[in-house]
Amino acid sequence: MFIGEYTHTIDTKGRLSMPARFREELGESFIATKGLDQSLFVYPMNEWKALESKLKQLPLTNQNARAFVRFFFSGATECELDNQGRIRLPANLRDHAKLEKEVMVIGVGTRVEIWSQPIWQEYNSDENLSYDEIASKMQELGI
Repeated sequence: MFIGEYTHTIDTKGRLSMPARFREELGESFIATKGLDQSLFVYPMNEWKALESKLKQLPLTNQNARAFVRFFFSGATECELDNQGRIRLPANLRDHAKLEKEVMVIGVGTRVEIWSQPIWQEYNSDENLSYDEIASKMQELGI
């Protein structure tokens, strides 16, 4: 399971060092794709295959399903760690998440998310997060 929050930098070639704690679980190759909330989602292959299977079951006749599948698959790229534990993120993914220099790499259970540090800080600001409201919504979901 991926947990934790790590600050890293992305270099001018678009390379990002993955946290050492995430490397083994990600495996030799894994998938990075456009995520929600201006982030990137990174999946180990087994999680990607499970998600891929679910997305294939969405009805082709549903416009929202088609749009989501396009969004998700069009940005997907297979990544491998280099000898120094870095991945190279293509320009389209860096642009989507507005990644420049300082980035946050966070564990979210079955996936890793990559955020621009300023966007992550804004997302986590007290003005944007109401923990009472989130707790209420979680209760509605049965958690």
